[in-house]
Amino acid sequence: MTGSKKTIIIPCDFTEVSQYALDLTIRLSKLLNTDYTLVHIVDEGGMFTSETNRKKAVSDATDQLKVMAEDTLKEYGEKPKIIARVGSLYESINAIAEELEARLVIMGIHEFKGLQKFTGSHALKVMAGSKIPYIMVAGAYTFRENNDIVFPVDHKVENKEKLIWAQYMAKNFNSKIIIFSANHSDELLKKRTNANLGFARKFMSEKGIEYEIHTAAKGKNFTDEILRFSREVNTNLILIMITKEIGITDFLLGAEEQKIIFNDLNINVMCVNPRTDLRKSGGFN
Repeated sequence: MTGSKKTIIIPCDFTEVSQYALDLTIRLSKLLNTDYTLVHIVDEGGMFTSETNRKKAVSDATDQLKVMAEDTLKEYGEKPKIIARVGSLYESINAIAEELEARLVIMGIHEFKGLQKFTGSHALKVMAGSKIPYIMVAGAYTFRENNDIVFPVDHKVENKEKLIWAQYMAKNFNSKIIIFSANHSDELLKKRTNANLGFARKFMSEKGIEYEIHTAAKGKNFTDEILRFSREVNTNLILIMITKEIGITDFLLGAEEQKIIFNDLNINVMCVNPRTDLRKSGGFN
């Protein structure tokens, strides 16, 4: 869709969390100079088994989206675009995002507990393989004067891929990047983390990005430390990389990023999938 204004995708299931995502999107769209699109997917593998029922479900969803769009127009003076279609819940959002060349997908998420731990998180499944970052919203919009972004760094090579998105967010939101480093006891992991930290420091300096560096407590779970620190600095956003090729074990036991995404602090989490096309010889194309 060349020549058109970029958009932000908001997956909509007509629950309260969809409204949370819309509220945040309205604010971010002004900073990014984008419009935004409400998207509802009628699950082709769900209860709508007949073509007639699917068409009715799409028609009903379209009517609900139109109401949301009109309400948004009345309250904010802006009217979002709408899309309702039949498809796979885990593939269609990403397909639409790529089709529209979206800047971001902003998705409200439901509390992660009970049987979801055994069936897998819808949020993680939807994000899997996306080339476009997701911002996950768990609660109502909370204004925080502190616009800094927490940027965890550990031993994984994918840390370098996150830097391009840190640059994007810092530029568009006038944010300082707060690098939060793991504190490993293992010498090999420590060496790799320090290498990533040095790379991040060099990248930030060369790009003129304001940043500062903090270190997690030694011997503590890094995920717990990220959340503790994020609460301490009252951040608006945590930027993380999603585990590459999440498997059933991650869904059963809980990948570490699940703890961050489903935090009870109402901190938004920007999730980026590993992309080897953003890396070349340890850097970026």
